[in-house]
Amino acid sequence: MRKVKLTKESTKDLLESLLKRSPNSYGGYEAAVADILANVKEKGDDAVFAYTRQFDKVEINEQTLLVTEEEIQEAYERVEPALLEVIRKAMINIRSFHEKQRQNSWFHSTEKGTLLGQKITPLHTVGVYVPGGKAVYPSSVLMNVLPARVAGVDRIIMTTPPGRDGRVYPTTLVAAKEAGVDEIYKVGGAQAIGALAYGTRSIPKVDKIVGPGNIFVALAKKAVYGHVSIDSIAGPSEILVLADETANPRYVAADLLSQAEHDEMASAILITTDERFADKVSEEVDKFTQSLSRREIIQKSLDNFGYILLAENLEEAIEAANAIASEHMEIVTRNPFEVMMKVRNAGAIFIGEYSSEPLGDYFAGPNHVLPTNGTAKFFSPLSVDDFVKKSSLVYYSREALQEIHKDIEQFAASEQLTAHANSIAVRFEEEQ
Repeated sequence: MRKVKLTKESTKDLLESLLKRSPNSYGGYEAAVADILANVKEKGDDAVFAYTRQFDKVEINEQTLLVTEEEIQEAYERVEPALLEVIRKAMINIRSFHEKQRQNSWFHSTEKGTLLGQKITPLHTVGVYVPGGKAVYPSSVLMNVLPARVAGVDRIIMTTPPGRDGRVYPTTLVAAKEAGVDEIYKVGGAQAIGALAYGTRSIPKVDKIVGPGNIFVALAKKAVYGHVSIDSIAGPSEILVLADETANPRYVAADLLSQAEHDEMASAILITTDERFADKVSEEVDKFTQSLSRREIIQKSLDNFGYILLAENLEEAIEAANAIASEHMEIVTRNPFEVMMKVRNAGAIFIGEYSSEPLGDYFAGPNHVLPTNGTAKFFSPLSVDDFVKKSSLVYYSREALQEIHKDIEQFAASEQLTAHANSIAVRFEEEQ
């Protein structure tokens, strides 16, 4: 990992480097994605089947597109009972955390005859995209589906690319069944996003699409936003560890690599005030990398976006962390809770040396779908809020409106909106 002295200039250079990883930087793919979406919109199932044949090298038709109950039961037989038990334990934690996010409708009334409030309504139909390909992510199934279930979404539809054998990974199917997915369709890529956004003969149109994917999926979600809602346009994974000399360098090195192994574009950053500690972490990173199964991916990730930033003091380190606004942030310092209070921008904050980032990925309960590429400055993790909509409630009696109708008419007249003023005034014509 490259070691850099933290200055305003080096922070600026780092932020510019990290932004190159954003899906917004891959405009060259947008035309191809637009063609796929237009074709799916026009031809529906036929386009979906053709793209599945082209990209996934498997034949899917109307009879085999939807995962059957028999396939799900077969998946249960292929998943180790011990893993199924872990999935169920994780579900308890995830569901419990998200249940605390539930909001209720509310209203406030007055003796003057007014009622104002907010009505909370779950979305009707949600589409969850789950990646296939290089790896299998049952944890992503749980993190995207369970908040929707807690929110009260009526119908949850999942799409995921099939393997060459026309099947879906067993652990993906089992996680989907356990979490409460209603329908699972064997389709991936931009064509899956198009099918969910526009609807086809076989795949229903949804109200919102959530879930991670490759650059084609990310750009497709961006393109269909407005036809449907989306969760976010996710970039590559990232971790920032803020540590001082009290931290364990071996633990910190292991945590940095836990994200670097995701893909070559993942980012792993250490900010520390102690150069000797930085050198120890770098040594441990090199040792671990040699023995890990995804070492080639890890090495490319570290070569491209791995940094050790040396700060003069903790205040400077915190300032840089807030500027980077990392997806995952670990605080391993002498007083981590005190530091946490000064952190403004992070998707998820892990406090202390035993709160390793993978704890959040799989088991603790908070959602692991987090803002990336600096968007933690203004976006939040996926939550129950993402699966509900809010309607304002307004009721005024005649007496309540009579008391303030002239104020409204004056306000409308000041904007030269005479029809607005008239719609109030017409109710009190007898006063003229």
